[in-house]
Amino acid sequence: MNSNKTNYTVPFIIITVLFFLWGFITVLVDSLVPRLREVFELSYFQAGLVQFAFFLAYFVFSIPAGILLSKVGYKKGIVIGLATMAIGCLLFYPASSERIFGVFLLGYFTLAAGITILQVAANPYVAVLGSEEGAGSRLNLAQAFNSLGASIAPIAGAAFLLSDKILTSQEITTLTDAQRESYYITEAGAVQTPFLFFAGLIGLLAVAFIFIKLPKLQKTAKGGYAALLKKRSVWMGAAGIFVYVGAEVAIGSYLVNYFIDLNLEETIRNNEFMGNIASFFLNADINDIDAKAVVGAFLFFYWTGAMVGRFIGSALMRFIAPFKVLMTFTALAILMILISVSTDGLLAMWSILAVGLFNSIMFPTIFTLTLNGLGDLKPQASGLLCMAIVGGAIVPISFGALADSLGFALAFLLPMACYAYIMFFAFYKGRKIEVVTV
Repeated sequence: MNSNKTNYTVPFIIITVLFFLWGFITVLVDSLVPRLREVFELSYFQAGLVQFAFFLAYFVFSIPAGILLSKVGYKKGIVIGLATMAIGCLLFYPASSERIFGVFLLGYFTLAAGITILQVAANPYVAVLGSEEGAGSRLNLAQAFNSLGASIAPIAGAAFLLSDKILTSQEITTLTDAQRESYYITEAGAVQTPFLFFAGLIGLLAVAFIFIKLPKLQKTAKGGYAALLKKRSVWMGAAGIFVYVGAEVAIGSYLVNYFIDLNLEETIRNNEFMGNIASFFLNADINDIDAKAVVGAFLFFYWTGAMVGRFIGSALMRFIAPFKVLMTFTALAILMILISVSTDGLLAMWSILAVGLFNSIMFPTIFTLTLNGLGDLKPQASGLLCMAIVGGAIVPISFGALADSLGFALAFLLPMACYAYIMFFAFYKGRKIEVVTV
């Protein structure tokens, strides 16, 4: 395909906006986990069903999304995906008004279905918006903006979703009818306002895409899925995506609860420097901030690390083979978890937050190493890899079940095992195929 930058700069910017949007919304889900856990008095396992519903959509809709895009074209597919996302956001309105947990799960599932349509097409689409040798660089850049959205989301979540106190069912029974009604309205509004805003914004984007001209995607190879099923490296890459997304989401989803379990709220309040950071992010006095918001503000560093690490990793890959960078980053992620679970206080907090930095290059590097040498099978392989994002549904609820029964220290053995597999995958690809610079 012609690599004329004039032709592809605007389409690339437009697609990058979508990367930012779904990065922001995906991580905003994490902020709702501790809130929903208190509102509905859920166990950690039950709270993990939020992520399960969200990421299950990737498994269910990835292959159908590829078929849809082949039928209606990329632009119409984007419009359908955005419209589906908007519907998912609108479902949060009745869910919060009636306090029905099942409708919340349906809203997440619908929202993720729309994101899946965009995700399946966006990664290979970015790759063809220019020269083949620059494909990896473009994907890392687009993913960096995805991480930018992810890094901003925790601050928005802490400020708008975690800032007020949640009453227990016993406390609610002590309220008068008028107080109870007022409380329910306030609770509903805390969730409804941001997601109504997103529904409107996403709806406007859908309308805008109707009038945007985009280059056409290359056609996919016939019989591609049957051919892919015979390739061991594709299955290994899909497993790598599965465990990576699962580990990243599991850690991100339970960081607030983990920090509270470590009693970090008081540590932060009693530390002037840390208290000032929380106050700055939330624009409030540290003594007026709810415990969840105090510790939740520091999720910013987990997701910002993913953004910064992608730029660092991209630079390292200019002179170090990508599989070696991937092996190093996974080893360091395991080390950071070990430090966190074997210490306490601020060292435990900052070491687990540092895992975000080493998560950074894993998705695009696993993705690119898996697509290496697949030729016209790359679009179909992208569908299979996106389907593997369902790891974000399975691993977090498993982590939550372990945390319920064994505590956080032992539960963290699960993401450590995930990173160990990714290290093995990187070693395997480094030996079995010609390494391509990402």
